[in-house]
Amino acid sequence: MTSGIIALAAALAIALSTIGPAIAQGTTASKAMEAMARQPEMANTIRSNMIIALALMEALTIYGLLIAFMLIGKI
Repeated sequence: MTSGIIALAAALAIALSTIGPAIAQGTTASKAMEAMARQPEMANTIRSNMIIALALMEALTIYGLLIAFMLIGKI
């Protein structure tokens, strides 16, 4: 019984840790494209800042994956 609950917790950890960053990454990329279209001369700066922001958001997903692996290790 407890292994099933741990497996469910691992699945929820992955699912919930990917939903937020996925939405945030889509919004960030959309707004960055709008900003680059409005000010093409700032495209390099905007792109650099966007890549850093996307990497930080992706770290949240990796933390969820790490937690899921730790939970799976308990089964």
